[in-house]
Amino acid sequence: MAHLPKLAVFDLDYTLWPFWVDTHVDPPFHKSSDGTVRDKSGRDVRLYPEVPQVLERLQGLGVPIAAASRTGEIEGANQLLELFDLSRYFSHREIYPGSKVTHFERLHQKTGVRFWHMLFFDDEKRNIVDVGPLGVTCIHVQNGMNLATLTQGLEAFAKAQAGL
Repeated sequence: MAHLPKLAVFDLDYTLWPFWVDTHVDPPFHKSSDGTVRDKSGRDVRLYPEVPQVLERLQGLGVPIAAASRTGEIEGANQLLELFDLSRYFSHREIYPGSKVTHFERLHQKTGVRFWHMLFFDDEKRNIVDVGPLGVTCIHVQNGMNLATLTQGLEAFAKAQAGL
């Protein structure tokens, strides 16, 4: 693809996994001997099924990946990225409460990537409404991140770049 983002940014809750890490599960998390990630009370904690392939595809395309999450459960979110073996994909993490605009301003400061070279996936419309005006290509994730949504995002990004 001619027009690839210089940074792909993912929300975490209901984008990479089907829960809010600060309310629906009980940190700390651990990986059991069978490889299943569980919370403190022993409940299975899972990713959306295609998330590893999505991150693998972006990595294969040479697109750096960042996380932007407004959760208050910072330690738990980071722990899940480690336990799911996803941390190797994320070159940057902005995980703390507050406006997603702050997350993106910090990502820009750290990476030097301009907003219009970023692609953002989030399940919450309000975050897209906040971040969109910066010039970021935003994709509303409806039922968890998957390869079809990634393709939709890359196509929307390429179209936006063609219009610049």
